[in-house]
Amino acid sequence: MTTPALIDDFSSPQRASNGHTWRFSCDRVMGGVSSGRAVHSIIAGRRALLLDGRVSLDNNGGFVQISLDLTDGDAAFDASGFTGLRVMTYGDDGRYALNLRTMDLSFPWQSYRSGFTAARAWEWHDLPFHSFDANRTEQPLDLARLRRVGLIAIGEERTVTVAIGGLCFY
Repeated sequence: MTTPALIDDFSSPQRASNGHTWRFSCDRVMGGVSSGRAVHSIIAGRRALLLDGRVSLDNNGGFVQISLDLTDGDAAFDASGFTGLRVMTYGDDGRYALNLRTMDLSFPWQSYRSGFTAARAWEWHDLPFHSFDANRTEQPLDLARLRRVGLIAIGEERTVTVAIGGLCFY
């Protein structure tokens, strides 16, 4: 069994445990009108990154997301020795997903996605790699070529409130 590999424990508001910085994005980059923010905070006694906002389907939009690079520059992260991703969340009982991007994807709307419900209490979700579905790509998920991971609310008009308090490969 492979030892879990920490991606972020959210102990630092400046940088993730892997040395990179979380970024907020939404459909406005493609003409949508969703809005939101990502802010480091203490949620129910735990350091976390809070994603809150409003997902709107107007103007063909429909997402808010926080994402984190797994490597520097054009390098790939090889996760082929792991079973999946483990994420700790505290939410609003809404549906969310983890998104994976690889070096093989050319367009920003392409990803591999695995969904879960974020309860109103801290809880861990184990998302095995085989549960990630290809989104707008025919490319198979190549675990040796990972580039970025993201937490996304997509496809449903609603208010979004979810915190992430831990993320690792398992």
